[in-house]
Amino acid sequence: MSSNARDVQVQLVTEIRDEDRREKMEVNEPGRFFTKGETQVLTFTEHPEEGDPINTMITVKPNHVSIKRSGGVDMRQVFQKDLETENLYHHTYGEFHMKTYTEELEYRSLEQASEGRLYLSYQMTLNHEVTQAHRLTLTFEEESES
Repeated sequence: MSSNARDVQVQLVTEIRDEDRREKMEVNEPGRFFTKGETQVLTFTEHPEEGDPINTMITVKPNHVSIKRSGGVDMRQVFQKDLETENLYHHTYGEFHMKTYTEELEYRSLEQASEGRLYLSYQMTLNHEVTQAHRLTLTFEEESES
């Protein structure tokens, strides 16, 4: 890993909406943030109440975000504004085909502010059937030296 890696505190809020239902999930975990050229990477491990830990790696390049998760689930999701991307989501309960259409992508790095922020608004279709509106807000800030 890069020598400019920093310890950060990560807060990930995911909101899912469809016609008559809203679901909100929040994750707070310690993580690591580092930069290599124009690429910035944030890693952390989710510890869900049920199931195995999930290692998450978020890679941000100009106009391109990739979220790779492994462990309890296995997936790689790519976000590019105004584009549709596809991938497979491997879960304990089976495999799902995912289509993601990114409507909004905003990113502010730790180089620009004391708190980094990634905001994604997208439509996701599972198995060619159910389309839901998703919002993902990820904030992270450097751990304070105490």
